Amino acid sequence: MATLPGQLSPTPRLLLGPGPSDAHPRVLSVMSTPLLGHLDPQFLEIMTETQTMLREVFRTKNQLTFPVSATGMAGMETCLVNLIEPGDPVTVCCIGYFGTRMIDVAGRTGCNLTVKHKPWGDVFTLDELRDILKETRPKVLALVHAETSTGALQDISEVGKLCHEYDALLVTDCVTSLGCTPVELDAWEVDAAFSCSQKGLSCPPGMSPISFSPRAVDKLKSRKTKVQSWYLDLTSIQSYWGGDRAYHHTAPITMIYALREGLRLVLEEGLEARWARHVRNHKALKAGLEALGLEYIAADAHRLPQLNAVKIPAGIDDVAGRKKMLTEFGIEIGGGLGDFKGKAWRIGIMGYNSRPICVLSVLAAMEHVLRAFGAKVSPGSGVAAAEAVYAA
Repeated sequence: MATLPGQLSPTPRLLLGPGPSDAHPRVLSVMSTPLLGHLDPQFLEIMTETQTMLREVFRTKNQLTFPVSATGMAGMETCLVNLIEPGDPVTVCCIGYFGTRMIDVAGRTGCNLTVKHKPWGDVFTLDELRDILKETRPKVLALVHAETSTGALQDISEVGKLCHEYDALLVTDCVTSLGCTPVELDAWEVDAAFSCSQKGLSCPPGMSPISFSPRAVDKLKSRKTKVQSWYLDLTSIQSYWGGDRAYHHTAPITMIYALREGLRLVLEEGLEARWARHVRNHKALKAGLEALGLEYIAADAHRLPQLNAVKIPAGIDDVAGRKKMLTEFGIEIGGGLGDFKGKAWRIGIMGYNSRPICVLSVLAAMEHVLRAFGAKVSPGSGVAAAEAVYAA
């Protein structure tokens, strides 16, 4: 190499896309804590503390609850490959892009896969899910709780109980819901759930919290075949995160420091207060976006407060608009995926970024971008609408 790259100093960004979100300053601070060995008694205690808090945030007593040493997609794969064996009847109910990921991952297990679709932005009703269970009789039903591609929230509060009436296990994607909106694994009888560190938990990407119910653990114990993945095989990993603390892999020490602090922040604030904060900031953002003439993809009855997916107005280029937001204001928002590629913008106000300053900043920047591309927008209307919500 002729010359070394300069010292790392990227231009600061405000990350208001679908993830990652900005990490909380306290999380970044603990990441400078000196390393410990992954079997050091002090670190084993940190693991235990992290698990205990994670159970509280997931609202569960599930013993098999821990963060997988990888990003959220590894959590999805962990849940599916551990609970599915070749030939098992499996049903995936798909409401968007990350439902298609579940289809892909489940399909690689050799299961007997059935897929049920709803239009992107829509959700399944309980009656529809009952009919699907009657028809397909799966051993595993998988669906996304918070669909990041559309901003739709799938109600799963009664789905676990329904699944158990048909002797099926419920697997849910809580990547965008945990730490932002209610997640009640025990009350909802969810059998396996996975999430991520970089959204509602206000940490960098790199960890995927998961939780398995006693029913799911029984299925794991009764497997007739080896788990498809060695690295994600819970029959081995649970010894490291369980009482034995037997070596499995070198844990990402610094990321567990970060996750521990992120969970501390969630519990200090209180889950109910945190959920209410996300709703309040969503209402302000919604008022501002609608004042700017933007329409939501998901209906109000099943809309995520933390991930706001809106249609791009006619005549405005997706990439050019997002580039203008980034280069002129330092604000990152997300583009559409799949069916909504080039047609939607996704604005995330998750975790640490669910704050009035983030809401007002993105609305002011959005107004500038829209007007620059010829949209008829009343000056200051978006910010004024949001401020009215905050003042109420």
